[in-house]
Amino acid sequence: MVHTCVVTGCRNRRTPGTTLSFYRFPRDPERKQRWIAAVNREGWVPNDGSRLCSNHFISGKQVKNPRSPDYVPSVFTSAPLSPEMKEPGALEILDKQEARVEAANALLFLQGQGRSVVGERGQGEQSEEREQEAAVEESASSSLSTDEDDDDDDESMSDCKKGKFAHTSDAAVNFDNVLKALKKENQTLRESLDKMSLSENSLRNDAEKVKFYTGLPNYFVLETVMWLLAPHMDGMKTVKLSKFQQLLLTLMRLRLDLRNQDLAYRFGVKVGTVTRTVHQMVTIMSSTLVPTAVFWPSRAELRKNLPAALRSSHPDCAVIIDCFMVPFEEPVSRGNQQQQRMVPSAQGVGTSNNVLKYLIGVAPQGVVTFVSRGVLGNVSDKSLAEGCGFLCKLLPGDVVLAVS
Repeated sequence: MVHTCVVTGCRNRRTPGTTLSFYRFPRDPERKQRWIAAVNREGWVPNDGSRLCSNHFISGKQVKNPRSPDYVPSVFTSAPLSPEMKEPGALEILDKQEARVEAANALLFLQGQGRSVVGERGQGEQSEEREQEAAVEESASSSLSTDEDDDDDDESMSDCKKGKFAHTSDAAVNFDNVLKALKKENQTLRESLDKMSLSENSLRNDAEKVKFYTGLPNYFVLETVMWLLAPHMDGMKTVKLSKFQQLLLTLMRLRLDLRNQDLAYRFGVKVGTVTRTVHQMVTIMSSTLVPTAVFWPSRAELRKNLPAALRSSHPDCAVIIDCFMVPFEEPVSRGNQQQQRMVPSAQGVGTSNNVLKYLIGVAPQGVVTFVSRGVLGNVSDKSLAEGCGFLCKLLPGDVVLAVS
């Protein structure tokens, strides 16, 4: 089909051997209306066969980038073109293309899209040369193209779709990388939090940490103690603390003599919960562990394993005793939140009822063989020894050593 340019005064036609390109009016309503306004034919409406030749574009070819000056035709001559006008030569085409590129750069600069020449003169000259070469190559390729407009539009649409799909796939890959990085960071934060927290996972493979907080040699012993006490802890109703945390809290209170407020901050509970938990756990531990782990050995066993240091001086030594005191805090409900510590006198008598006093017996081999019940601190060592049941364990001839 032979097409004729619709611009008034332009007689260019698509004929065999022509180097011109002819473009149909765009389908986009806004862009199409701008093309109609540029043609400037009063009362005229284009149809499917209306075409616009490439002479009416600065670079000699339409551009689908809205920021380009060739997005809308802008080259219109006042004098009509003669149908007998010969096609320009190759040198004339290059000169015209360079002039058009310079005009396009000037238009872009006026529209605020150009680069600043003051600070980037060298780069500007190089970019202008590259743009000129690109424009010449585009013009040459467009002049050599003799395909129909529909084919050009289809190819451009397919290229656009390919670009969109490529961009979408790149974005998907980027999102996958970001997701993997976030998962890795989350895992690292969880591991660091487990190490900082006082939980079973943080103590399981750290014997030094177990020994520091509980006094037990390793996690296996701690787990064994937990196994012995767990059946007796069913009646303790603590929502925020697990059974393991209740045991750990109590051992830390006894081992490190920490304040109840400090333990409340560490485990995220109230001070009253810490006080109640410690009292209940001490009672359970006394009734469960003492009968299981603390027993009085026979005299034959004592003499068989008696240390060499005591065989010559005290061969009949049965036990070494000592009295110690454990200060405790009053419940918060009483209004006394400040810790009160007992100051022992020279005779070992406490001056405060806020202390529990115990008598402990250790065999010469170092095994604990006796632990008395706690008595309020205002009691002497003699009274405690006579009233705690310790004397009932002794036989005639047994030697008792006391730590001074």
